[in-house]
Amino acid sequence: MKLHIYVNYKETCREAFQFYEKHLNGKLISMATFGETPHAAELAKEREDKVIHARMEIGGTVLIGADIPHAEPMRSAYLTLIMDSASEAESVYELLADGGQIFTKMQQTPFASRYAVLRDRFGTSWMLLHQ
Repeated sequence: MKLHIYVNYKETCREAFQFYEKHLNGKLISMATFGETPHAAELAKEREDKVIHARMEIGGTVLIGADIPHAEPMRSAYLTLIMDSASEAESVYELLADGGQIFTKMQQTPFASRYAVLRDRFGTSWMLLHQ
């Protein structure tokens, strides 16, 4: 048994996965669009290039996602990145915070030398830690 994370994106899955691949050393495994499905002819033209299923690996964990028109931002669950250094934590924080929403600014805590909680511009919630 394995546990993977599935995130619905409000029409930004491709952009989010490309961003995570470029900036978080993610490895895109696969990406399929609604236009590639057997029912593509029944879809509205604007849905054809939207992602029905994408998979990538980030830090040994598989992230799966799709474009869902009415998706809501993540709440009460966070993708948690454990960083190898304080400088890496700061760098990733700046990257993900750009255009996003900060819940807890990067800081030192009793359990981590660097800790932050935020939602990126794609609606994904993140917890960043350097212990």
